This record gives sequence, structure tokens and C-alpha cells, in this order.
Amino acid sequence: MLKKLMMTVVSVFFLGFSSNSSMAVPVDLELQLLIDVSGSVDAGEYTLQMNGYRDAFQSAAVQSAVASGALGTIAVQLIQWSGATQQAISLGWTQLTTAAEMNAFGNAIAGTARAFGGSTAPGSAINFGAPLFANNGFEGTRLVIDVSGDGIQNDGANTSNARDAALASGIDAINGLTIGNVAGLQAWYQANVVGGTNAFHLHATGFSTFAAAIQNKLEREIRRVPEPGTLGLLGFGLVLAGVMARRRKQFA
Repeated sequence: MLKKLMMTVVSVFFLGFSSNSSMAVPVDLELQLLIDVSGSVDAGEYTLQMNGYRDAFQSAAVQSAVASGALGTIAVQLIQWSGATQQAISLGWTQLTTAAEMNAFGNAIAGTARAFGGSTAPGSAINFGAPLFANNGFEGTRLVIDVSGDGIQNDGANTSNARDAALASGIDAINGLTIGNVAGLQAWYQANVVGGTNAFHLHATGFSTFAAAIQNKLEREIRRVPEPGTLGLLGFGLVLAGVMARRRKQFA
């Protein structure tokens, strides 16, 4: 009952900002997954990585995190990246609400063919991904980019500049997940990739431990959304309306 009432309040506020009949769908979180498929990731590691994402979305912990949100729904996009000009949208923006939808999305990730295998250009990946939040059919209370990788930049756009530009455009946080034991990798991600409100970095010692790390990471990202009890219904509607106005201004 509370969620239905809240959804009604949210809808009223979004209708007030809508200028056409195709209104964007409100969600707790818009999450973009930027997955490293550079040459340092071998075929077996690629499979472990994609299966790790599958298992995370199909886990009770992540599904419970989605259900616990104020709206109980998120939108996710998956992008593979490697060198300066190597970025591909593997799975477009998809709304995930039910366990069945998250299970299917996980299976889709595991079934995704590898797109590249070149250099390592996380800055170019961020530059590619950030504009894709605009006019994507969703309005999230938080916009988050999730970058996973096993190496330091050796190609493409300056990563810290790309991060700063994405945050200035309206992205709330860019989080990092490093994989393996490349010297200085964790510190480099912390200094150049991670940024924004409540941003954080996690590390997996190898691709064999990636699944547990990405489940933890997704759960933390999803649960950043305020719970219904933390805001009054009217206040919650105002927050969402403010987010929408902010995004329209910044992405225009």
C-alpha cells in the first residue's frame, strides 16, 4: 500500500515535468556497467567475468537490494570496452524489477560474445558511456557508472579528465572494481577512476574471486538509494522532481 501511494506521488511530480506523452520511467538507480575486455583478459577470464555478473544479478542479495528500494526497480546498461575507439553496447538500458527479469538479464550477460581484445582505455570508455544516460527512457534518483578492469590506462583519453567531465555532466558517482595484482592498479583506480557522491572501490584478487566481489559491489550500489521511511512521501516526490530538473539542465 505504501509503495503504491508513493508511486502515485512520484507519478504526479513526473507528470508535472513531462512535456510530451512519452514520459521517462522513474527508477531507483540507473547503473551503467563498463566491462574491461582488453587483451590482458584471456578467454577463460572473460568467461569468469561474465559469469560473475550473471551470478550476481541472479543472487538473492542483489535481487533483495533491488526490491528494497523506494521504487523497487532499477535500469542497467552493459558496455564492453578496450582501446581508444573500442566500445560496444552489449545490452541496452533494461529495467529490472522482478527476480525473473534479473535472472534473464544475468543469462543475457553470460551469453554475450566478446567484442574486443586490444589496449586499455578506461577514459575513452567513460567518455563513451556518460552521454548515454541522456534520453534513455529512465529517470533515476541516482546515476552511477561502474568500471571494472585489470589494468592501468595505456591508450585513449585521460581517465581522470573523463571522470571529472562525467561527474560535471550529472553522473552522481563512478565506482571501480579492480581485478588481479598489477602493481599500482588499485591506487591508480582510486586516483583516476573513482569519484562522486559516495563513490567507492573494491578489489578482486583474481577473476576466480570476481563473482563474490561484483555481487558485493552491485548490492552496495543499489542500496545507496534512500529507503521509503527516510523521506516523507511529499519530500520524496520533490527529490525526484529535482533530480529530473537537474538532469534536463545538465544533459541538455
